[in-house]
Amino acid sequence: MDRRNKPSALAATPALPPQARVDLVGDRVTAVLPSGESVDILLTGATVLSWKGAVNGGEPAERLWLSEGAVLDGSKAVRGGIPVVFPVFGQSPADKATSKLPQHGLARTSRWEFLGKSTSESEATAGAGSSSAAASSNGVQLDFGLSAASADPALKALWPYDFALLYRVTLEPGSLATSVVVTNEGDKAFDFQVLLHTYLRVDDITKVGVDGLAGAPYSDKVEGFKQKVQAATGLVDITSETDRVYVPAQGAAQPLTVLEGGAPRYGVKRDNLSDVVVWNPWADKTKSIGDFAPKDGYKNMLCVEPGSVSSWTTLEPGEAYEGAQAITLL
Repeated sequence: MDRRNKPSALAATPALPPQARVDLVGDRVTAVLPSGESVDILLTGATVLSWKGAVNGGEPAERLWLSEGAVLDGSKAVRGGIPVVFPVFGQSPADKATSKLPQHGLARTSRWEFLGKSTSESEATAGAGSSSAAASSNGVQLDFGLSAASADPALKALWPYDFALLYRVTLEPGSLATSVVVTNEGDKAFDFQVLLHTYLRVDDITKVGVDGLAGAPYSDKVEGFKQKVQAATGLVDITSETDRVYVPAQGAAQPLTVLEGGAPRYGVKRDNLSDVVVWNPWADKTKSIGDFAPKDGYKNMLCVEPGSVSSWTTLEPGEAYEGAQAITLL
């Protein structure tokens, strides 16, 4: 028998969009997006070991260079990926408190703590004026922490300041961003340098150029820190051992583009990291780097490293500093 007042069908609950999968296994944190793009971080140094990104919905491919001889057991810094350099870049001058620390400081060899994950919202849908329902959580943020209390005790003893580092790795379709916040949690000021030592993967270094550094002064470490100025036009080409600290006139506001064979491959934007280190060891230098493998691997990598290293940043007690980079596939 028909009923005149049938109850209306319950509205179906909208299905949640696919979410990123995040796993912590041993000393590795791995995140995989629904698109298949992924990032792999080692807790030693919070070092990004792998970034597999896709262009225009294509198949994800490895975008970072990692030495086949890299040591991943925490006994030394990782050769490749994105190590975090703090509180000194290179070897410290003798008149600085960091003078007893090893090259590139203590962050890249200390074991960091994984603080957790959260979703990231694309700027296209989650900008000003958008509702939370309209925001698209198409990425993932991974947070890591290091403090004076948790840093390598042997290294901490060489630089006795109370600090805290918060490192965030954000993976989104076609891009990877890394940011670091340095906080002075002690009662005395300290000076520091910071840098994101990014090893980008390329197919043929002889066809690679960097745009965005024209006219910039730089320190040439290969020639004993000789002060030079990049040509006012053209790209930075890599034709031999290259180790330069650029100080672009526009600071962090100057975007960078890494091209290969004349085609844009990576875009690099910086926030509060006004310097750029460009490094490739070339054939002869790799012979003296024990964990660099294969020895002809220099043909497939280029370090483009945003940092604040041409001078020192002073943090007073209670103050914080933040710097970041965003790498986009082009």
